[in-house]
Parts: sequence; C-alpha cells; structure tokens
Amino acid sequence: MPSGRVRWFDANKGYGFITGDDGKDVFLPKMALPAGVSTLRKGAKVEFSVVDGRKGPQAMDLSVAGPAPSIVKATRPKPDDMVAIVEDLIKLLDSAGNALRRHRYPSAVESKKLATLLRAVADDFDVQD
Repeated sequence: MPSGRVRWFDANKGYGFITGDDGKDVFLPKMALPAGVSTLRKGAKVEFSVVDGRKGPQAMDLSVAGPAPSIVKATRPKPDDMVAIVEDLIKLLDSAGNALRRHRYPSAVESKKLATLLRAVADDFDVQD
C-alpha cells in the first residue's frame, strides 16, 4: 500500500493532493477519507490505494498513519526565551493596569502595540498537537 504526506486538502472544495513517497502527486477526493474524518492537515502521513481517475492517479481507501508535524511547535521559542518575554509582558500589562486604575486607557499607539504583543505571545502558547 503506497504512503505519502498530504500536500494540501481543502474541506470546502472537497479535495486535495497527496505527495507519495515516490515523489508523485495523487489526487485526494473527500470520499476517500476514513469515516469520521472531514479534513486533513498539511503534512499528515497517510497510506492509501491508488486507482486511475479521469485526470490521473487518485487516492482511495485512505488511512491516516500519523499526526502532521506541528510547524508552530517546531518554531516556538525555547522556554528560557519565553521567560524573558512573559516577564516583559507582565511589566507592560501592569503599566496598562495602573493607567486603567487612574480611569484612563493607554494611548492608541500603546494599546495597539500591547494587543499585537498579546496575540503573538498567545500564538506561541497555543500549540495544537
């Protein structure tokens, strides 16, 4: 049974492509997905059967062999680096809290910077395995 990795899959379109271990691309229709699976992540390891479709090789009887590697997890900062980032963020939030206690919001520029920083740090913590 051939194996490969999901190159891309779009659940809305109902299809995607697999790059086989031999380097060839195989069309992946939504109907080839296992029961209960509605989408696949890019890079997921899969095994499948191949049939000749109208436009070339097409995957059938797909099974997911393993989870996709998490790009976010692989590129997230080291814990030692995150310590400094979190401590700096605490200082900025404390400063914003003090301004709010004085019944004023931080300036628009400060608020925008703080919101951007909060989103970036949240993305580093939000790793989906």
